[in-house]
Amino acid sequence: MKWHVLRPLWVAIGIVASILIARMFFVPDDFGVHGESFTYGYYRLSNVQEWRDFPIKYQGREYCIECHEENVQALNSSPHVNIECENCHGPGAGHPDDVEHLPLNTSRELCLRCHADLDYPNGGRTLVPSIDNRRHGRRRDCVQCHYPHDPREDVE
Repeated sequence: MKWHVLRPLWVAIGIVASILIARMFFVPDDFGVHGESFTYGYYRLSNVQEWRDFPIKYQGREYCIECHEENVQALNSSPHVNIECENCHGPGAGHPDDVEHLPLNTSRELCLRCHADLDYPNGGRTLVPSIDNRRHGRRRDCVQCHYPHDPREDVE
């Protein structure tokens, strides 16, 4: 064979060999398939305990109902029933006891995370009712007209 074919072939073989050698040094010995418990089955076996020890930040609706029973009941009977409290209010871990000065995010952008009108190809739609941000109440925050826990209710 001519050198113009062999040189790139040897370079490619050298790159593959370098990657395989580097993999031996950088990939932990316990990385691999250890069952069907993780995406694609690949994970580091010694990392399982690290994830078990990781502090829980999201508490779930049961945590909120202790103090916010009326809001949780309104949410449970509304179109927002499938949305967890912490999607809008943030993680419940470390919730302060003194909540007088706890800022709440009532911005339009928070609602648009789910309700933005996305232009899907072929006219596809989402399961969440979307709004056209350029036309629907553009100069106002959503909470000025809609009660977040049950958007069917008017704001008092």
